[in-house]
Formats: sequence, structure tokens, C-alpha cells
Amino acid sequence: MNMGSYNCCLPNKQEFERIKALSSLLKLVAEESRLKLLCVLRQGRHCVCEIAEHFEMSQSLISHHLADLKEAGLVKDEPKGRRVYYSLTKKGQKVSDLIFNL
Repeated sequence: MNMGSYNCCLPNKQEFERIKALSSLLKLVAEESRLKLLCVLRQGRHCVCEIAEHFEMSQSLISHHLADLKEAGLVKDEPKGRRVYYSLTKKGQKVSDLIFNL
């Protein structure tokens, strides 16, 4: 077997950084509540209060998970008056498509 064709296995700092980032992303979305949030946001934008109606968790915990997803670049927020609406970014859509189309 020629290991030269397996770039991700060679000691390449740039490739290892990509693997590290992918590992972090997979850990983030592996949490059940975050997966559920991605599933809900695939249907369109929602505020935390709308999401909370369908989840058995507090609005503050939902907000915490959304903040984690936002930090990873999967979710964006849009303030409208007293509410903040969340939706998937292009990256978030790609990740959710990949996950939910397995």
C-alpha cells in the first residue's frame, strides 16, 4: 500500500489542523440537544421561545447551545425587536445536510 496517497495520515501540520477542527466540530454536533436544534433550524429561522415550546429544556440552556453552534459558524442570529431569531449559516446547512442525509 502506498501511504503517499493518504495525505491525512502523513505528518503535515496543515492537514493535522484540519483534522483537529473537524474533530471539534464532530464533538460539538454529537451532543443530542445540538443535533435537535440543527434539525429544527433546518426548517427555518426560530427564536428561542419558539424552540423551547418543543424541547424539554430551559430557554437559557437552548441559548447556550445556540451560542456554541454560532461560535462554530453553524448558526447565525438576527435581532428583531425584543427577540433574536436563529437560522443556519451556509456552513450549518452543509453540515446538517451531511448529518441528516446519512
